[in-house]
Amino acid sequence: MTTVGHLPDETSSFVGRRAELARLHTALTTHRMTTLIGPGGVGKTRLALRAARVAADRYEDGAWWADLSPLPDHGLLLPTVSDAVGLADHSLRMPVEALCEWLGDKRLLLVLDSAEHLRTPCSHLLADLLTTSPGLSVLVTSRRPLGTRGEHLVAVGPLPVDGASDALRLFADRLRAADPRAGLDAPGDEAAAAEICRRLEGIPLAIELAVAGMGRHSVAQLADRIGSRFDDPGAGPGRGRPWPAGAPWPSGAPAPVPGDSAAPAASRLDLLADATARPRRHRTLRTAIGWSHELCTPLERLLWARLTPLRTDFDAAVAREVCAGGPLAGDDVDRALQGLVAQSVVQRDGDRYRMLDTLREYGRMWLAELGEARAAADRHAAGFLGLARRAHDGWTGPDQVSWYHRVADTHLDLCAALEHLLAHDVTAAQEMAGRVGFFWACCGHLSEARNYAQRALDAGPVDGPHRTRLQWVLGVAALLQGDFATAEKYGALCTAVALYDRDHEGMLGATYLSGLTRLMTGEPAAALEAAERVLRMADSVPEDSAHRLRCRLITVFALTALGRLPESEAAATALRRACERTGEHWTRSYADYQLALIALLRGRPAASAAHARAMLAGKHRLRDSFGIALGLDLLAAAIAAQGAGERAARVYGTGHAYWRMVGHPQRGTPELGPIRETCEIQARAAVGDEAYQRAFERGQTDNAEVGLAEALRTDL
Repeated sequence: MTTVGHLPDETSSFVGRRAELARLHTALTTHRMTTLIGPGGVGKTRLALRAARVAADRYEDGAWWADLSPLPDHGLLLPTVSDAVGLADHSLRMPVEALCEWLGDKRLLLVLDSAEHLRTPCSHLLADLLTTSPGLSVLVTSRRPLGTRGEHLVAVGPLPVDGASDALRLFADRLRAADPRAGLDAPGDEAAAAEICRRLEGIPLAIELAVAGMGRHSVAQLADRIGSRFDDPGAGPGRGRPWPAGAPWPSGAPAPVPGDSAAPAASRLDLLADATARPRRHRTLRTAIGWSHELCTPLERLLWARLTPLRTDFDAAVAREVCAGGPLAGDDVDRALQGLVAQSVVQRDGDRYRMLDTLREYGRMWLAELGEARAAADRHAAGFLGLARRAHDGWTGPDQVSWYHRVADTHLDLCAALEHLLAHDVTAAQEMAGRVGFFWACCGHLSEARNYAQRALDAGPVDGPHRTRLQWVLGVAALLQGDFATAEKYGALCTAVALYDRDHEGMLGATYLSGLTRLMTGEPAAALEAAERVLRMADSVPEDSAHRLRCRLITVFALTALGRLPESEAAATALRRACERTGEHWTRSYADYQLALIALLRGRPAASAAHARAMLAGKHRLRDSFGIALGLDLLAAAIAAQGAGERAARVYGTGHAYWRMVGHPQRGTPELGPIRETCEIQARAAVGDEAYQRAFERGQTDNAEVGLAEALRTDL
């Protein structure tokens, strides 16, 4: 789902709900925690999104959205909420401690969508956050209350169905959205549409599915079909035929068992329980979904079921990779996917697709009834292992940035695949955790990188290239968290294994890890000696190898730290050119960083600022908050050296905001300390303490993206 600011886009028009919006406005004004409760399909998410968008301007730090529906359990709750509010913690603290500190001085609205399956962990988390963050307000959507102290409940019911109702307006609006020439103009159309809305009890999802299933029928014909469906006792909830009478079941697929007795007992789709124990509107929505299911072709239904393991938005290529097999060939997937879009089972936004949680739950039920749950999980895991391999192979190529974003955007699916592989194929899990680990370390998922790498190591086998890569990932993640002892340990292990195996690329990788650890702990001479020795030994490794480029970066850092600036500048320039030739951005941005530092140390602040901005542009493309924090400190120093004290103070303040974002005080190699001190002294001398402090605080409190955009301006 794409976002504007910190909230998802509204992908269709919003109809009605004036009274509910007014109640939400009052609730958000007078209560710190509000929970929208109501059954599935009633429109809680849409209402919460509209209310948050209206209220966002009242919060100094805006409104932020976390979709909890893809989470199978509480394991990724904290990382998901942290990602949602812009925290990419690099520290060794407990994640909840880092999140509480990050939100402690902010005034914002946090929306947790679809929390019903995580009621207890959400309640505990929100109790901590609301206690430590006095400026925080929370809006939750859930089918049931969370039970958190101070929780204020706002119930959401179906749309009114009497007269010229909101339900009728929704029907007409979705009818026009499907066909701009359509309307309720023919005699009897409006009355027929009103009858449909009444039959569907004003449930928005049921109405949208009905309109999508209309096809070439008239509104009156649709009303007759809906009426016969709801009047047929044998077509009630849990009794609707999963396949239309006489329709062939796909060849090779196991036949489903009629009824819903195989529905998982703990399913969030409470509609799957005994119909007699549920309110009528639950049975109504269940029947409407079942009717929509019957309108799909057999292959569309099979795809509906097979898409359910996907946790995040997906494109057609992912759908083919995860769902094709047996009767459902690749081309069939494409056609069936468009059919599901036409039926409103799957939503489309550009080239991305997603399925509503209620419909995903229904498809998951039928996946179990087909006996395909394990096979679907196997295909899902294999598909995302393939993505990890391709991303790893494409790291130094021209598509590095797109691979970087793809790994970040499919984080929940990668985690789900890893969980499955850890249970069923440990060797594949070791390979996958090693291949995505560096991406995760770079984009701020350090805790997940260490957790999955450690679990994969502990699961076995005891040797092999995948295990060595996992040790390297553990060392890099530990280093970025400031755990230098662990980084040194794994650097030594990787070095020993690479030497024993005569693995030159492995030796380059190990030297990058151990060399960076030495640089961070003030031993540049040792880092330089090791890097130069290994680069000579590994002369058979291609120049564009990721490990060779990173090892060359160690030599540049070490030469700078040792004061050998002409040599360092030449080495950084050559490294930058090598990265440009291959389309590599990550190492190249650090080469730009070193060129900025060298230019500043050699008395060329204007050139330093230009290199720093090039570095920041690269890190922004990669969403690397840690790198942005480093670059802003250096840019502030370069601006201060040119006499623009107020501008330098503001950039420096923005840098501090990014350092908070990664959960660290200012970090970097030891030589940066004196540069930061000089920057502050020069800026204060240029504009005075009072003006400096105002500009610095403005940089700290600006929206991070706004502050970075201001820093990248070149009109000094």
